Amino acid sequence: MTGLAILDVSRDGIFVFLKVAGPLMIVALVVGLIVSLLQALTQIQEQTLIYVPKIVAVFAALLFMLPFMGDALAGYMTRIAARIVSGG
Repeated sequence: MTGLAILDVSRDGIFVFLKVAGPLMIVALVVGLIVSLLQALTQIQEQTLIYVPKIVAVFAALLFMLPFMGDALAGYMTRIAARIVSGG
């Protein structure tokens, strides 16, 4: 396996990781920002208040995005398996 092939597999893996994890991280960021804004507006300074809405939102986004995530990971595995079968 050449260095170029290794870089290609690595680049593809990083893009798949970003496609799979990116939407969940964006949802967590947006929900955290909204809850923090609400805490600042209402002057409620409870540090544990942010976790429950964030967990619920990320779980809901995970259920919604699961087919897309599975398809992206299956496509990556298919490309890796095709490289293995072709000998590199």
